[in-house]
Amino acid sequence: MRAAHRLPAGSWDKGLERGTATLDWDERHRRRRSLTSDQGEAFLLDLAEAARLGEGDGLALEDGSVIRVVAKPEPVLVIEAGTAGLARLAYHLGNRHLAIQIFVDRLVIRNDSVIADMVKGLGGIVTRRNLPFDAENGAYGGHSAHGHDHHNHDHHRNDHHAHDHGNG
Repeated sequence: MRAAHRLPAGSWDKGLERGTATLDWDERHRRRRSLTSDQGEAFLLDLAEAARLGEGDGLALEDGSVIRVVAKPEPVLVIEAGTAGLARLAYHLGNRHLAIQIFVDRLVIRNDSVIADMVKGLGGIVTRRNLPFDAENGAYGGHSAHGHDHHNHDHHRNDHHAHDHGNG
């Protein structure tokens, strides 16, 4: 069985669901890969281009049925602070090109003890949890594993111009 199309969460008929595939953050950024549904059915993910699969997205199979993507719980850091503090922490985490899940009252990132120490040093409250992680795609739509694209021309010896990462 082959899945060649990603159906965004909420855009497909739940009556077509054939099963689920529980995948962690890394496993949900793919173009082509052999997978096994939670029900034990093997299928080939074969998308035209790499895509970030989100919680609730569907993988359309050749027979018209759909495998629903489930975000697997994994070790994360839940970060809390007052409104201004949370915005400041989001700025610092974004500067490090970290994948961030953003809520009104908290930020969630993948577990990283160095970053946890940095956040605590900046006044944040850090709690280690095991939760599904489904971060923002970012300004560049998730096309790059590290959140931004560099231009594609050569730098010459005397070509010392700056470039930005879309930070305005």
